[in-house]
Amino acid sequence: MDGLKPHHLNGIYKDIANDLGIDIALMIFNHYRGLQITFPTRLLCTEYVRRQVSIEYNGSNIKELSLKYSYSERWIRKMIVTEEKTKR
Repeated sequence: MDGLKPHHLNGIYKDIANDLGIDIALMIFNHYRGLQITFPTRLLCTEYVRRQVSIEYNGSNIKELSLKYSYSERWIRKMIVTEEKTKR
């Protein structure tokens, strides 16, 4: 498909080609065409976040951790309490 430009593509493929390049758009098309794909709102898995919060928590940085990992302060507190209980 020589000479193919992003404006030649349909819908989301055009957006992908504009943002990431025509080659990436073609790879996605070839691999996922016809599928309905929903992307999670969070990039990081929960277990990774749990480990990182456990490592980074200093006793007074719940707000910073909640902003960094896009979880509520309540969830971070609950995770810290659960982690402390398992260490006992």
